[in-house]
Amino acid sequence: MLKGKQTWWFNNKPVIIGAATVVGPDEGDGPLADDFDLVHPQLDMQQKSWEKAERLLMEQAAEFAIQNAGIQKSQLEFYFGGDLLNQIISSSFAARSLGVPYLGMFGACSTSMETLAAASMLVDSGSANYVMAGVCSHNCTAEKQFRYPTEYGSQKPPTAQYTVTGAGAAIVAASGNGPVVECATIGKVIDLGIKDPFNMGAAMAPAAVDTITAHFNDTGRSPKDYDLIVTGDLASVGHPIAKELLQRDGVKMEDTIFKDCGLMVYDINKQKVQAGGSGCACSAVVTYGHLLKKLRSGELNRILVAATGALLSPLSFQQGESIPCIAHAVAISGKG
Repeated sequence: MLKGKQTWWFNNKPVIIGAATVVGPDEGDGPLADDFDLVHPQLDMQQKSWEKAERLLMEQAAEFAIQNAGIQKSQLEFYFGGDLLNQIISSSFAARSLGVPYLGMFGACSTSMETLAAASMLVDSGSANYVMAGVCSHNCTAEKQFRYPTEYGSQKPPTAQYTVTGAGAAIVAASGNGPVVECATIGKVIDLGIKDPFNMGAAMAPAAVDTITAHFNDTGRSPKDYDLIVTGDLASVGHPIAKELLQRDGVKMEDTIFKDCGLMVYDINKQKVQAGGSGCACSAVVTYGHLLKKLRSGELNRILVAATGALLSPLSFQQGESIPCIAHAVAISGKG
């Protein structure tokens, strides 16, 4: 049901009965390596193009998620998927291989929680029993489309982020064992006029703040109701901005509970990832690989994941448009 103005409250407690993550070599060198189902040692993954490698990531994450959920592929009823490429080709081609009813979604890097929110709504309404939410991204495909092919070796400013190579998928069910999706706050498009595609953190921070604030207003909750609140990929530039904006609005976030997936997936002091991670897979692999394990073990009881997205395209950037941004937040509890 609708709670407040922007939040879907799931009365029937849809459950994440299984999830999976598949990543590339840089993510495998990061601090969360042990939490991923599969780490590829090479970026090309023995495929003939970067795009085919990204598709493989999604296909493998989907297969692992089905296995981890303990269901058969034939039981899966719908698949919500998305990515960063034109016409979300990685997700669509993966859906072709999966062979289940498919709804493609695009929210840029916020798509991980957009798909999870939609999958949970479908299950909560009684319209399905098993729904998959999945997203993917690849460093070399994103760089080629939005900036410059990595083969050019072009220099990047310190504010630039490093697209995560990976895929994450979760199976949401009407019943079963696993973390519960409590509610989802759907974000609004926020655009403060930033035009620099190498400074996504600053562009997306206001959208994250807007959605988190809306979540608290709609639900009556506050930061103390969560063990962890994570933004999707604001990284080292955008995350401090978000914290400052929240504090200005009267929402005090302690460093111990307010984190960012772009700062968790890599060690930015040891890895050459500029300001930190970004991409559809950034929040997906951290949430579905790392955070769900902590919820299952009881180390965390309740989290809020506010995935952030910059809704630009190469065409809009070339035409001098600013960067509209959005964030979608999903609250997940370990109590199944």
